[in-house]
Amino acid sequence: MKERNLQKLYRDQHIPGNYLREYSQYLFHLLANLDFEIIENIANLIIRQAKKGKVVYLIGNGGSATTASHFATDLVHCGIIGHKSIIRAISLADNVSLITALGNDKGYDQIFAQQLNSLARKGDVLISISASGNSPNLVEAFATAKKRGMYTVGLVGFDGGKIGKLADYVVQVKTEKGEYGPVEDIHLFLDHMLTSFIALTLQAKNGDGKTGHK
Repeated sequence: MKERNLQKLYRDQHIPGNYLREYSQYLFHLLANLDFEIIENIANLIIRQAKKGKVVYLIGNGGSATTASHFATDLVHCGIIGHKSIIRAISLADNVSLITALGNDKGYDQIFAQQLNSLARKGDVLISISASGNSPNLVEAFATAKKRGMYTVGLVGFDGGKIGKLADYVVQVKTEKGEYGPVEDIHLFLDHMLTSFIALTLQAKNGDGKTGHK
């Protein structure tokens, strides 16, 4: 398929609204080229470790911080079977007072690593959400996660960056560098794809047909 990027899509538009239609088609193209085997492996990892009592931690900056928060909410909600919670998930981007304290006292590159030092245990799962994959605070968090024996997942874009090389499981949205919007769109899609799969898998294994998934 011919290379596509947002600037080219906008430059080549000839009729009103064409860019908007082409943007949606571009997202379909990006979705179709994801590694779905790895995505399923990530879902199974979350289920397996959750059943062992392990915790899923999520991190990200900016728009990816909001995706981390959304993802954590959906993981907890989709893991409710009857009245029992199967999945424990925490977004480390949510505690503003702690993040600003750590940023001020330890440095912004330590805002997630220091939280993991306090909270994480061997066998827990760390999911990093980043378009570039190069944010220093995420890289530091991965170094800490490795030391603590955690499983690491990278949801990245562009060329994958450093996180793409460090993570145990990587889902890369391959776009031109700087195309944050489409990458972040797909990352939120991955949240819903994964949590719906997890909910249905837990439902099938539980056999009662009831989950807490939205």
